[in-house]
Amino acid sequence: MSDLIDLTAKTCPNREQRANGVNIFFGKASQLVEDAHAGKLCNCERKFQQTSGCVLNFYLTVRVATIRDAAVVFHAPVGCSASALGYREFFRRIPPALGRPADFDLHWLTTNLQERDVVHGAAAKLEYAIREAERRYSPRAIFILTSCTTGIIGEDIEGAVNDLQPEINATIVPVHCEGVRSRLVQTGYDAFWHGVLKYLVKPPKKKQPDLVNVASMLSYTWQDRLEITRLLGKLGLRPNFIPEFATVAELEQMSEAAVTAPLCPTYTDYLSRGLAQEYGVPYFLDPSPTGISNTDDWLRQIGKHTGKEDAVEALIAEEHRTWVPKLEAIRQEFLKLKGDGSKLTVLGALGQGRLLGQTPYFHELGLDPTAAITQDFDNLVLEETENLIRKHGDFDILVNTFQAAEKAVLAKVTDPDLMLTCPFQGTSYKRTEGVARVHALRGDPTAASAQSGYAGAVACGHFLLKTLQNKSFQRTMMVKTGDTYKPWWYEQSDPLYYAEKEAI
Repeated sequence: MSDLIDLTAKTCPNREQRANGVNIFFGKASQLVEDAHAGKLCNCERKFQQTSGCVLNFYLTVRVATIRDAAVVFHAPVGCSASALGYREFFRRIPPALGRPADFDLHWLTTNLQERDVVHGAAAKLEYAIREAERRYSPRAIFILTSCTTGIIGEDIEGAVNDLQPEINATIVPVHCEGVRSRLVQTGYDAFWHGVLKYLVKPPKKKQPDLVNVASMLSYTWQDRLEITRLLGKLGLRPNFIPEFATVAELEQMSEAAVTAPLCPTYTDYLSRGLAQEYGVPYFLDPSPTGISNTDDWLRQIGKHTGKEDAVEALIAEEHRTWVPKLEAIRQEFLKLKGDGSKLTVLGALGQGRLLGQTPYFHELGLDPTAAITQDFDNLVLEETENLIRKHGDFDILVNTFQAAEKAVLAKVTDPDLMLTCPFQGTSYKRTEGVARVHALRGDPTAASAQSGYAGAVACGHFLLKTLQNKSFQRTMMVKTGDTYKPWWYEQSDPLYYAEKEAI
């Protein structure tokens, strides 16, 4: 794996190329690490697949669209913009009193590619959409999101952009996120950050020693944003949250920050390496601020790069006096629920970042994460995963991108006391034991949905505890819903029953 970011290229390499990424594996975490070291991790085909992640849609779309003084052009059939529908209303659930920007709106258009565009090309449509975006919204940047269709027909996006840019006031940013280019949705994030680094980030006029780039994924809530702001504010630091709700100017000034700090290492990796390479901005990728211990270490890393080491230790001591007793009380409640002194088991539906962050947090809560699901895995987190196993022991792991049937088998085999699920992971709600969401989303402003920092550690612990204490949801589902799959499917011991065994 090369750490070099080539900004002369049109876009980034795929995660499969850059970091040997895969989205299919089942076995012990130690075996996953061993296979990765040996270069044996390879994708194979599923003979039965319910859905898959898209490099363009959902994850990437709803983040880019929130950049406040920008516009987005989907160079795609109209359906590829579907996930942008409704997100204006979704994010407007955040009250302005909690800091939602008053000027927030979603600005996007689609070129609505048709069959004739596949045959004859659609450069004229793209040009028209760019001009229309500037006329309607007067944005500071226009992001061009490519699609399977533009990738298949070989549309010359850069040629069209270069021809048109002298006539357009906004900076045009091509993002090569064709859905067919990669099995791993994180490639879309890398492609977005490549475009931002290449076209938007400016050389620093001056360094801002109190500015911290905080890059995150979609599944952190508004309360997490408030908690990070609170903690950094106590240190005299300012978070530069990117990309959700950022302005173009805030993206441009990332080169002036003292450090880039992750809320999720896998989604932040490409940006962090690019800023360090091009502008000397230091970064770290692990840990993220999930749980007490990881929040301590996250703050210490920031303190190291901002000269705030002593202030960080004072802050940690102050925060521990408030939050550690509350977390310990939750831990004791979890231990009481089992009754025999043993730990409750938990199955988490996790991305790579959550695998690294939530597994230690589960142990802080007195839970035993005997199994985990991550939607993909790559060498970018290999060392961190080794450290995780070394510190907390081995566990089963299913690498699985939105395959609910596979998760249903794993849930049946492991039969955890508490199972966490997330959008598109689905299934297994019909069970007698606890089930809860693994996370909320950015537009959820409720305090109970916090996950990050000290306040998030306690809020999430309360949420999980209430899930086990109140089983009315499970009882209702047992009575009101049928089985999702046939009985023979639940009898399998291998979640990858339908996977071809030969790598591709």
